[in-house]
Amino acid sequence: MDEKNKLYFGDNLKILREYVADASVDLIYLDPPFNSSATYNVLFKEKSGEESAAQITAFEDTWQWSQEAEAVYREIVESGPRKLADLMQALLAFLGRNDMMAYLVMMAIRLVELHDVLKPTGSIYLHCDPTASHYLKLVLDAVFGPQYFRNEIIWRRADPKGHAFTRFPSTHDIIFCYARSEHPIWHTQYKGYDPDYLKSHYSSVEQGTGRRYTLSDCTNPNKNRPNLTYNWRGVTKVWRWTKEKMDQLHREGRLVYTKSGMPRYKRYLEEMHGAVLTTIWEDIPFINSQSRERLGYPTQKPEALLERIIKASSNEGDLVLDPFCGCGTAIAVAERLKRRWIGIDITYLAINLVQRRLRDHHPTDLSPYEIVGAPTDMQGAEALKEISPHQFEWWAVDLVNARPAKDHKKGADTGIDGYINFFDDKSGQAKQVIVQVKSGYVGVNHVRDLKGVIEREKAALGALITLREPTKPMLIEAASAGFYESQADSKHDPVPGRYPRLQILTIAELLAGKKLEYPAHRVETFAKAERKTKTQQEGLF
Repeated sequence: MDEKNKLYFGDNLKILREYVADASVDLIYLDPPFNSSATYNVLFKEKSGEESAAQITAFEDTWQWSQEAEAVYREIVESGPRKLADLMQALLAFLGRNDMMAYLVMMAIRLVELHDVLKPTGSIYLHCDPTASHYLKLVLDAVFGPQYFRNEIIWRRADPKGHAFTRFPSTHDIIFCYARSEHPIWHTQYKGYDPDYLKSHYSSVEQGTGRRYTLSDCTNPNKNRPNLTYNWRGVTKVWRWTKEKMDQLHREGRLVYTKSGMPRYKRYLEEMHGAVLTTIWEDIPFINSQSRERLGYPTQKPEALLERIIKASSNEGDLVLDPFCGCGTAIAVAERLKRRWIGIDITYLAINLVQRRLRDHHPTDLSPYEIVGAPTDMQGAEALKEISPHQFEWWAVDLVNARPAKDHKKGADTGIDGYINFFDDKSGQAKQVIVQVKSGYVGVNHVRDLKGVIEREKAALGALITLREPTKPMLIEAASAGFYESQADSKHDPVPGRYPRLQILTIAELLAGKKLEYPAHRVETFAKAERKTKTQQEGLF
């Protein structure tokens, strides 16, 4: 079996069917787009902490009834699991052919595939909001079986906003947990004790050591235990331990005696795991504008949330799958906790962001991984351009490790598809490389346009990435832009010197390994993820 971790670019339905083996995954976490009729934008933070004016449309989660939804509905009814087929027909009769039904149909067909790839000892956690949670639970019951429902977890994700309400403000998400069989992997999770509980139960402090402790009952709650019934120092009871164990505890000073001679067990606070975690999770802070781990992704979840889930339902070396990986929180936490992982996303923007996050978290100890589904040759590049010019552009920008800089759906074209910030001198001011991508016809006018953008933006360099071969006039025009003279100290900059101010790079050249030439001191273009250490210690909460 290939042990290398995977990032898949593409539709998770196709990838689950074609690439992920049945009964191969230990834990699935999915945070699919909610049916909120909202367009989510990725807001990239600048180094100052301010959000960039550039907003990238990652995806639209407006699910609409279409021919595709109709075809998927018919596939479920004709060849899906019997209970799911019956449920979808009942839901269609109740809801009709609308956006909510389209959302449920698209989720149902994917949950069938996720059920198939899960191991018998595996679990699935589906993160959703109350908009569709009641319908999704029915779908999960139909796919996994109601007998394998484990928990409905309530996570407090926000503080109420505003002061005037016409109803109670919604501040929570729901996480459904289902098992694949009766015996899933499980590790009980704990949280810190409430201060009032500590005050009432662990108020005693041992002299000399300062250790907090409480005194607990030594008798056995099961009174029908003849082998544990004996006389201990004049008191006959059904004890919790054998007489030999009681002798040991007495010698260790762990038994404290009341005036009547009844022993009490000294239980130290430091020996306790904490309070057993319930299904109400209010102790994990949500991502806000000041969060250190915030990357600017609108649906980003806290790492502590994923750490709790991954620790509860997997072991080191197990395989974790996130079929809607977004900015990659589940992937990043799985890597840190020494799990193997698979991430899938339909936008190359997400693939781009996950890679940077992994490199930032683990600059020296990142496990090997590969990207599957991104073009690796000209045929694939041509195909991606035909499927989605926007995805092609994000992919091409990533080939030179630049930041996407344009929202295709909003505002005028600024002539900037991507950019790279770099430091080149001791002034502390970042300089910029402007990147443009052209997937169709290219001519000398495109080079002239880029020269104008470079001047307007006062950029140091410009790069024109083309799918087609540049013409001779284009090369002449690019050469006329001259050179950028690096001011970097050669002692610190591995590639000081002169760089063509306007560079034309073809997709074929980039796929063959050609690099954009610019000074080496970069400024990370995405919000930089905090460096992490792979550890077995307790988590972030």
